[in-house]
Amino acid sequence: MAKFSGMTDPDVKTPEEQARRLKRAKKAALAAFLGGALEYYDFFVYATAASLVFSKIFFPAGNPTVALISSFATFGVAYVARPFGAVVFGHLGDRLGRKNTLVLTLVLMGGSTFLIGALPDFHAAGYIAPILLVVLRLCQGLSAGAETAGASALTMEESPVGRRAFFPSFSMSGISTGIVLASLVFLPVAAMGEADRLAWGWRIPFWCSLVVLVVAYLVRRSLEEPEVFEEKAEHNDLVKLPVADMFKTHTPQFIQVALMSFETVTNTFMQSFGLAYAVSVGIPASTMLWVSIVGNVIAIGTQPLAAMLADRFGRKPLFITGIIGSAVLIFIYFSSISTKNVPLVFLTSTLITAGTYAMSNAIYPAWFAELFNVRVRYSGMAIGLQIGILCAGFTPLLGTALVGGVPSNWGPAAWIVAGSSVLALIGAIWGRETFRTPIHELGNRVRGSK
Repeated sequence: MAKFSGMTDPDVKTPEEQARRLKRAKKAALAAFLGGALEYYDFFVYATAASLVFSKIFFPAGNPTVALISSFATFGVAYVARPFGAVVFGHLGDRLGRKNTLVLTLVLMGGSTFLIGALPDFHAAGYIAPILLVVLRLCQGLSAGAETAGASALTMEESPVGRRAFFPSFSMSGISTGIVLASLVFLPVAAMGEADRLAWGWRIPFWCSLVVLVVAYLVRRSLEEPEVFEEKAEHNDLVKLPVADMFKTHTPQFIQVALMSFETVTNTFMQSFGLAYAVSVGIPASTMLWVSIVGNVIAIGTQPLAAMLADRFGRKPLFITGIIGSAVLIFIYFSSISTKNVPLVFLTSTLITAGTYAMSNAIYPAWFAELFNVRVRYSGMAIGLQIGILCAGFTPLLGTALVGGVPSNWGPAAWIVAGSSVLALIGAIWGRETFRTPIHELGNRVRGSK
């Protein structure tokens, strides 16, 4: 295996070529940033609405805990659709190309979110309302099943040697930006009187997604296919059934990614269950929205920093340190919520979101993609990533059921996150270190694990 100093690509012979490659990497990173922002703006607008609004307007009146669980079930159903989206769009991305597939996922996500804002409530449409909500949520899930993986694969393939973690990490900074935007747009909604909030105020955040969609679409349409993919296409070296070939040739890598993807449980649990739990113990929703905003604003900057360190020292050390740190801090986080210690809630949430979780989260876009050969990279990363994310989608529901509305019973919630972190740790220890592997050699020795 060739080794590099970290900044010199032997395939790039001239300064002009280096500048061209860097320009393409920057454009890909921008497109990934905007796509991530739209995806998670949409997803966490929904998560916030599911926590604060949907249980009151899309389901019949009755037991509030049952209604909240039903609301979280509609949140989780999108995660069921995500693996199907990973299979379908992963196939298209590995067969027809990354760019057009990513444009399609972007439009599907943005369009579904806008339409959710136009749905009638239960009072107006009866059970048709939650059915339509679930249908559009499934469309969101299909899109999200391939968005992050595709954007990460494309950006990693466009990145110069020695910066393959840095540029893809902007998809994660985009996700943090999306969460910040979702929280900010819900602040005035949360401050409304309940009648106005439930009647029309909740719709505004969903309609605002149209702005991000238009900008992201224009940038993504201007992208080119990565050269490493075009080379395979020109030589007819692509496979007819990428999903089947991936399972045949990259089984260990798929399992490793599936295990490591459980690191996403931390963020999903904090953003969704954490908000509802805090409100149930008496912390204002607006306070928790600011908690989310502060952590994610800082994470926008700390994630590229963590990726730079991963380009210098390797993927494993940063990823492992991050998931262990999150598993420990989550106990302090939920304890601080149960005692209404708002300063400690701010501190621990920020340490996780912008610190430990940022360390693992910023690295996986490059590391997961690097574990697969270019011919099956989109499918392998997309499907493997959705295993943990699928479980993450239902953890708020499980946590709500186990906590049972008892403010002091936060232990099950913390143990769900800690247990997920252990699974991610197993995958990280097992996975290969890839930060010095040339791009044309990635995934070639598919049976090795180191």
